[in-house]
Amino acid sequence: MGTNKQYMRTITEQMIRELIDKAAQSERKRTIYRLHEHEEPVQRMVNALVPGTYVTPHKHENPDKVELMSILKGLVALIQFTDAGEVDEVHIIGEHEDKKIVDIPPRTYHNMVALEPSAVLEIIQGPYDAATHKQFADFAPHEGDLACTAYLAALEARIRDG
Repeated sequence: MGTNKQYMRTITEQMIRELIDKAAQSERKRTIYRLHEHEEPVQRMVNALVPGTYVTPHKHENPDKVELMSILKGLVALIQFTDAGEVDEVHIIGEHEDKKIVDIPPRTYHNMVALEPSAVLEIIQGPYDAATHKQFADFAPHEGDLACTAYLAALEARIRDG
């Protein structure tokens, strides 16, 4: 009689460093280490990212999903936008900062800006369906667009200026 024993998994400091190195070498300047299968009800992943990566502002609705971001290493800004594209809130989370977690409600446009090489634990409701997971904002360039560099630079300036 075989058992289907499952084992707890861990993320080590070395794994985080390797993920950040992999992100730095990737074209998108970020990489994900998934702890879940797409069909699972809760998605869990480590998102490693380095400065210069561009995350298109997006929201999770229809179906509505709550998303939680917790810093593991580095420093990132999480930005909330109004539906018109104005910066509404900026929260900086970092391993040496007071803020460690941001809980993002559904139907909220947001993105993440790497302020230094970083790793973030993301938890979001599943299951994953590429067709409905994210609704990208019309007010911002989409990843790959030539305007991304200037848009990211403007967001970085806004973060620096408070």
